Amino acid sequence: MSKGGKGYRVAVVGATGAVGREMVSVLEERNFPVSSLHLFASERSAGERISFRGEQHVVRFLKDPREADGMDIALFSAGSGVSEALSPGLVRQGTLVIDNSSAFRMVREIPLVVPEVNPEALPKKVGPALVANPNCATIQMVVVLKPLIDRAGVRRIVVSTYQSVSGTGKKAMDELSSQVALILNGRVGDIEPEVYKPYQIAFNVIPQIDRFLPGGSTKEEEKMKMETRKILGIPDLRVSATTVRVPVLVGHSESVSIEFERPLSADEARALLAKSPGVKVFDDPSRNLYPVPREVAGQDDVYVGRIREDDSVEHGLNLWIVGDNLRKGAALNAVQIAERIVSSDG
Repeated sequence: MSKGGKGYRVAVVGATGAVGREMVSVLEERNFPVSSLHLFASERSAGERISFRGEQHVVRFLKDPREADGMDIALFSAGSGVSEALSPGLVRQGTLVIDNSSAFRMVREIPLVVPEVNPEALPKKVGPALVANPNCATIQMVVVLKPLIDRAGVRRIVVSTYQSVSGTGKKAMDELSSQVALILNGRVGDIEPEVYKPYQIAFNVIPQIDRFLPGGSTKEEEKMKMETRKILGIPDLRVSATTVRVPVLVGHSESVSIEFERPLSADEARALLAKSPGVKVFDDPSRNLYPVPREVAGQDDVYVGRIREDDSVEHGLNLWIVGDNLRKGAALNAVQIAERIVSSDG
């Protein structure tokens, strides 16, 4: 391992995607101790160049873990299939893999981590291990709810999400932009939905993210429920989620109602959250101040506003939570996981 003053050999797998590019940017912005950076993607994207610390790095096609032998840390954002095919081999070669897909999140022995919430689940050193990065919508919710739950306990969480198209990827972002252009130019008839087929996403709201499961929930809604339970360490926690795709490029928003075991006022919640890591309170109804995705895009913190007491339950609060899904919801959280492990690596 090339740790210590020389830094670490870091791979980004899926480097040309929206999250992969953000990972490279975050590594540079946060001055992560990289001794050498290695970028990988699909065969179609091989040969592209991505800048890192003033140098152009050529993206390579990764089809076999042995082609990435010697990596200290690998950040994966290439989809579940790629992660399942390549991650175990890299771990066997001695690499710490931090995976952004859903492939390993619910595997019992693999930690699912948001550093502000459950850092104790992380390995203590850089070495052969696999850590799962949670779903973007789950990350921003638990960052805000954890300090409140620590103070007042929890009985039930009800969340409705309003998720941007970047959560699907670059192709979805391009589709939204092209559909808006067609509509504004009077060419509605030329719209042919592909990513969210059969529905257009421009000027629309689609109450489905991922496929439907028996019982009527979507896979995304099931992810939020099961991941929240695992991260918070409350296996029987009651969570109800409705996840919705909206015509926003970057930034997920969430309306959350939480029922506590003990009293917690809105003012107490604001005071707690104001000093919580990774959270920024932006809440002044008298001045129409609350977080919106356009203003939160590009920010590392998760923003919370519209904090108010819910008189429909005994101990309830309602909150409005907004975060940049490409940063804290994906790339930043993965890099923060790596930072935590590096900081304790002896």
